[in-house]
Amino acid sequence: MSFTVEERGNQNSLNYRLFFKNAEGKYISPFHDIPMYADKSQNIFHMVVEVPRWTNAKMEIATKDVLNPIKQDVKKGKLRYVANVFPHKGYIWNYGAIPQTWEDPAHKDGDTNCCGDNDPIDVCEIGSKVCSRGEVIKVKVLGILAMIDEGETDWKVIAINVEDPEAKDLNDISDVRRLKPGFLEATVDWFRRYKVPDGKPENSFAFNEEFKDKDFAVEVIKSTHSFWKALISQQTNAGELNCKNTCVSAGDSPYCCSADEAKAAVGETCPCGKEEPIPSPVDKWFYYERK
Repeated sequence: MSFTVEERGNQNSLNYRLFFKNAEGKYISPFHDIPMYADKSQNIFHMVVEVPRWTNAKMEIATKDVLNPIKQDVKKGKLRYVANVFPHKGYIWNYGAIPQTWEDPAHKDGDTNCCGDNDPIDVCEIGSKVCSRGEVIKVKVLGILAMIDEGETDWKVIAINVEDPEAKDLNDISDVRRLKPGFLEATVDWFRRYKVPDGKPENSFAFNEEFKDKDFAVEVIKSTHSFWKALISQQTNAGELNCKNTCVSAGDSPYCCSADEAKAAVGETCPCGKEEPIPSPVDKWFYYERK
């Protein structure tokens, strides 16, 4: 199973979009059409890379847009970039999401006592390769962190690309702690502080900031998949989410998007153009004294 991407608009601008196609060249939704499992028997999952490691642009699957292309998050009319909160440079892992998952905002999690954040479940891929934006990789899940973001549950799955040379040695969160000392602590530190430059408070975590193991993580992913199934089968109110897809829903579903309809939706966006420069303040360090 292979996927390609098609850029539209200008990189580093408000009109930039990254659309997905399957092996047949058919436009698809990375939220709904890419299967969650790459290999169910081995608990290997697909991951859609939204943000390559070391970069700052806050790119994400546009859950409210037709075909859910990747686009840059916008706040108060401006493109969002994460600050380099010392000593971190941009995102410290390849960051993305597992398709066909959804953290239901109407479901209060029994462990965190908070509702879901209305997005696919997030993944931090910790391998050695810097991935490309829009790359769809196969990952082995190692553990999970329960972040509380402004009162919402925001799970962070820790995983590694199955093709990474270290994948054979990393099978659970304890292996990460043993073979990559300091990495998990740095991950908590990054998520705790990354919104402070925007004037937000530090984020908090359930389980006393402890990572849960692989088995726990897989069960959380499965639960978000069940929420997605309810969403795509219209058993749950979608709200502002766009559930149009080209491969999952039957022809009589309002969520079914024909190939012609998908092509027309992409055609309505700006054609691919020259990349805009990244604003120079994005490269600055951000320092603040911890309380």
